[in-house]
Amino acid sequence: MKHGSRVAALTLAIASTSGPVAAQISDDVVRIGVIVDMTGVYSANGGRGVVRAVELAVKDFGGKVQGKPIEVVTADYQNKVDVAASKVREWFDVDKIDLVIESTDSAAAISMQKVAADKKKPIIFAGSASTALTNKECSAYGIHWVYDTFALATGTARAVMEEGGTSWYFITADYAFGQSLERDTTNVVQAMGGKILGTSRHPLNAPDLASFLLQAQASKAKVVGLANAGKDTQNSIRQAAEFAITKNQTLATLLMFDTDVKGLGLNAAQGMLFTTGFYWDRNQESRDFSRRFFEIHKAMPTMIQAGAYSATMHYLKAVESQKTDSADVVVKQMRETPVNDFFAANGKIRADGRMVHDMYLAQVKTPAESKNEWDIIKIRRTISGDEAFQPLSASTCPLVSKS
Repeated sequence: MKHGSRVAALTLAIASTSGPVAAQISDDVVRIGVIVDMTGVYSANGGRGVVRAVELAVKDFGGKVQGKPIEVVTADYQNKVDVAASKVREWFDVDKIDLVIESTDSAAAISMQKVAADKKKPIIFAGSASTALTNKECSAYGIHWVYDTFALATGTARAVMEEGGTSWYFITADYAFGQSLERDTTNVVQAMGGKILGTSRHPLNAPDLASFLLQAQASKAKVVGLANAGKDTQNSIRQAAEFAITKNQTLATLLMFDTDVKGLGLNAAQGMLFTTGFYWDRNQESRDFSRRFFEIHKAMPTMIQAGAYSATMHYLKAVESQKTDSADVVVKQMRETPVNDFFAANGKIRADGRMVHDMYLAQVKTPAESKNEWDIIKIRRTISGDEAFQPLSASTCPLVSKS
């Protein structure tokens, strides 16, 4: 090699290591994997609607980032923890997925969090609720976007206690989500001077809850707390009405969605209090998004579906800003950038992965109050993010203790 060539080669090598980094999109495509329950107990509040929300976000973003196409890959995890974990591992190892967004149960979410941490890939939790995701099971690559059991308990249990519901009996879904929701609600009740009189735990997707409800009725607790979700919650409410439980006891629906209210009907659900992270009719921004979503889904978005859109846009903006889909770079940018959209105002992603934003105490309208098919709830109170979510000082996330 001639002397001039050696100098040119050395100059090129230095430039490649110390100069500005060029746009780096792995495999020339950004792939987002959406894993949901398509047909089971959570299919209405998450399910196909989450997929459509992510696809709408990609479309609204322009379908490309840094000139590279954005692909959406989907899977039904069939309400099985092992299926969820193995699918996400396959996505990262084989299909080169850059981001996973989930709408699953908490046990599956925890298993996927471990896979994503091992693979050093980002995962966003839009549908699961366990606070373990931002406590002992936290990850530098995990972001909990929409709600958690601490926020649900803070809103609903506090409101019910303030209205005189000082003794509780729980009907709890017997897995990570239900147990976490029962525990966080218990903490609120006891801190406010209330008592827990007992608990009945049922399996996921239980068709007959009669024995559990009769035990709750026999306890004579003022409040029957439903620490379950989706069709399990709807079945609990319907069967509670059959046993006339609500004549002498109050039902506290600790996790409820617009789709649950629609499934039950206003006659059955009227007056119920619950905590939510989003309501389609809250302001003009939420209405504008929700009406566009309705055009493709034929239903107004739940907080999970709205949150999935918000999270997708935040991720894509970070990729665009940093000109790369490198997980470490993108997650850092997401954490440093406030979330300001129709879903959250000045949302912030903390060191433990919790996206902190306002929550809302909602109440189901009476049939007389409702003006149209989707005019189903009213917002009783805005709960600030700092009040709604567990304080960072109380977190058991190793990332917090190290920082």
